[in-house]
Amino acid sequence: MKRTASAALLFAAAILAAPAWAAPDTVVAKVNGQPITEAELSFAEAEIGSELAGVPTESRRRVLSEYLIEAHLMADSAEKSKLGEGAEFEGRMKYYRLRALRDAYFEKQVRDSVPESEAKSLYEERVKGLPAQEEVRARHILVKTEDEAKKVAQELTGGADFAETAKKYSQDRGGQGGGDLGYFSRGQMVKAFDEAAFSLETGKLSAPVQSEFGWHIIKVEDKRNRQPPAFEEVKDQITASLIQNKLQATVLDLRKNGKIEIVDADIKKAIEAEATAPAGAAQPEPEKK
Repeated sequence: MKRTASAALLFAAAILAAPAWAAPDTVVAKVNGQPITEAELSFAEAEIGSELAGVPTESRRRVLSEYLIEAHLMADSAEKSKLGEGAEFEGRMKYYRLRALRDAYFEKQVRDSVPESEAKSLYEERVKGLPAQEEVRARHILVKTEDEAKKVAQELTGGADFAETAKKYSQDRGGQGGGDLGYFSRGQMVKAFDEAAFSLETGKLSAPVQSEFGWHIIKVEDKRNRQPPAFEEVKDQITASLIQNKLQATVLDLRKNGKIEIVDADIKKAIEAEATAPAGAAQPEPEKK
């Protein structure tokens, strides 16, 4: 069961980003006279989309175009070298047909079967009804000892600017930014810091607060109640989750109704071992040759 779910999620990650085609026959480039179309860009994104996570959105079409240009150049060279002939190539084409059929099944039977209304219903059920979350925006100065913290507190009480004092004394990486931590909710900071920050009134300074990192002086800049995100902000994440759930259920159903025979003894043993292993148990590393 675990193996099936894992395979399904890995497959989904590789194809979920594929957009619906727009004018699939539109030519975006040519290589040796052969066109590269919008449809081909969509296929390429389905294939390597997960590798583009760090690429800015505005650069992805260019990257995909370059990928296809190089693919066409190599394919042309392979044709000239007669690499598209023989049993090995036929086996490769058989596997690529398998992949193409799998992708088509996923798109038609899984991805396209999850309507936006289902995502909206899940949002209404789980997200929109969440209560507003209390947040504070705070600055802090971190020093090593209580005596240092008391000295800093005395300077601040005497009228010193908090941000400038943080730049002068704080050992936290954010010190040069004036100690600004931005907004955070309960439970995001270590317990002692969290309790002190949420108990302070806006604009007030804390007494020295000890945590595992040292001694803090905290100043609360603002308090607010953050509302749950709007549907449009989380629609993609909710839809992806629903698609993954649908994919997992679909694959499990196909496996239950399919006739599967594992012939290789080592593979069969490994699958059986994983199926009976407790959830979260570490799997043995493959033997290094």
